[in-house]
Amino acid sequence: MIRERPSALDRTFSQGEHLIWLTGAALAVCLLMIAGLLVIVVKNGAGYFQPHPLTQADTADGGKILGVLLGTESFRKFNATNSAVEDLTRSQFKLGNRDVYGIDFKWFEHTEITNKTRPSEAVALERDEYGDFYGYLTALKEQGKVIAEGDAAWAELQRKHPVARSVAEERLHVQKVEIGRVNAAIQEANIQIKRAERRLPPGAERDAATAKAQAIITTQQAEFEKLKARAGELQTEGQRFVAVMRTADGKEKEIPLAEIVRAFKPNAMSSSAKAGHYLSKVWEFTTGEPRESNTEGGIFPAIFGTVVMTLLMSIAVVPFGVLAALYLREYAKQGFFVRCVRIAVNNLAGVPSIVFGVFGLGFFVYFVGGTIDQLFYPELLPTPTYGTGGILWASLTLALLTVPVVIVATEESIAAVPRGAKEGSLALGASKFQTLCRIVLPASLPGILTGLILAMARGAGEVAPLMITGVVKLAPTLPLDATFPFFHLDRKFMHLGFHIYDVGFQSPNVEAAKPMVFTTTLLLLFVVVALNLAAILIRDRIRKKYRTGAFA
Repeated sequence: MIRERPSALDRTFSQGEHLIWLTGAALAVCLLMIAGLLVIVVKNGAGYFQPHPLTQADTADGGKILGVLLGTESFRKFNATNSAVEDLTRSQFKLGNRDVYGIDFKWFEHTEITNKTRPSEAVALERDEYGDFYGYLTALKEQGKVIAEGDAAWAELQRKHPVARSVAEERLHVQKVEIGRVNAAIQEANIQIKRAERRLPPGAERDAATAKAQAIITTQQAEFEKLKARAGELQTEGQRFVAVMRTADGKEKEIPLAEIVRAFKPNAMSSSAKAGHYLSKVWEFTTGEPRESNTEGGIFPAIFGTVVMTLLMSIAVVPFGVLAALYLREYAKQGFFVRCVRIAVNNLAGVPSIVFGVFGLGFFVYFVGGTIDQLFYPELLPTPTYGTGGILWASLTLALLTVPVVIVATEESIAAVPRGAKEGSLALGASKFQTLCRIVLPASLPGILTGLILAMARGAGEVAPLMITGVVKLAPTLPLDATFPFFHLDRKFMHLGFHIYDVGFQSPNVEAAKPMVFTTTLLLLFVVVALNLAAILIRDRIRKKYRTGAFA
């Protein structure tokens, strides 16, 4: 009997080549989708920092508008006159001047605007409040008197603005740092008084410690009044220089120079000036504090909170994950119970993150934090210290979320250590503990760091558990400052992921928040990549140092 020779198609399917091609195609599609997402984020995020030209146009009702032309789109509109649907186009303008018009953005049909120009004398002002202002500088006043008009006003504004801005920054420093330091001292003295009174028997007079704390309060209150008066003087000084601005439709607005963050003429800027403006905005974004409901300014508190939380999570997750993996692989008797534990660990990786958040709220915040308050901070109750959300509880909650990843990666790494290396150590007289510390763990470090990298990548982007364990829209103070004990684990914090959610979905001005969403997303990707690259570099150096046959 002659057996037919299989065709090329049959050989392909029998050898599984089609599965290889399907896997490669799926990988290519995933890479294309990731690349497309990155292109969208970079395009919309990186363009936020460049100075956009100002366009002036006449409107159909005889008025004038001045603003940034953001883009055009086509739409369909029903015409009641001829009962037909017309295809039209419209343009979106960012008008700014929220304190004048009440809105920032407006759509205009192309039939409603004519004579579009880009006047070189148009001025854009970035302000601490009410967003941008677009108009023309007509005069500059000092204490109510005009000191410059026309073109001379712009030159004078460039000279006076740094001085006025320094006054505003000094006032902010007094209000946030110096007055904050005084308030912290008063609060600490009140705590000392309450602690001393708790130790005294009923009816006893106050002791020397209480009197000393009361003297501190008196001194600090006097200092507070001085600082408050100084802040008022700086507030008055900040109103000394005022820019008189005129909108495109002829309305005038006086704006103190101290409230202006940045003043520029975008239509008259050279290439070098635009580059300097771009770098200045990037620096402000990465090192400054947010303003205008987080839609403008910088996001340094969110960057700091994200990095610190990720590092705390990593410090907490590695010891527990490694110890659990060592016990399961080296000490536990393999059997039904260990198999159940491994199944439970693997299943934990699939539990929704919000469930971990609820557990963190109930166990860490209410139980552990509440117990700490009762034992160590009873004088502050009912105001909680650790019995409320904070960066410590958020980090521990994410450590629980990511510990299965570290356990699995560590177990696989320990299993990959050559058996001969362990047996040789034991044969030379080393104990099992010494073998684990000097042979197994060093050889397993690359795998442990791989688990840490995966844990950091997931933990840094999680938002749901943080929303109920310590993250806030705006944190007045950072977890790290110059006040003893310097690192405050009980404080709430900001996070880049929550910042994206808050700005994108909770902002009262959605259109103004769009650029901030993309820029924050871009920065979050950069922070996650930077943290992972640092861990990868450390892992590679350790891998070269402890290279064995299992890792060759």
